[in-house]
Amino acid sequence: MMKITCPFCGARNENEFHRGGEAHIARPQPSMDTSDDVWGEYLFFRDNPKGIIVERWRHTYGCGQWFNVTRDTVTHEIKAVYDIEAPKPAIDAQ
Repeated sequence: MMKITCPFCGARNENEFHRGGEAHIARPQPSMDTSDDVWGEYLFFRDNPKGIIVERWRHTYGCGQWFNVTRDTVTHEIKAVYDIEAPKPAIDAQ
């Protein structure tokens, strides 16, 4: 079982959390000129890398807060946990 450190509650088992998808995705600006292809890309297509990924997580069965996690998809090692509004940290992809 993976341990996730909630920035508000400390280390907890992964079954207290829910993954909210890839973080730092820019929403297209609402406009009549925004094509269906652009919206489709935003809504349905995400990276699925083998290695480092930045994800949103929610401590559902705890404080209920959202935060970001930088995690290796191969080893599930968590490299960083940080505030949802903070910029993405520089992480070595070793």
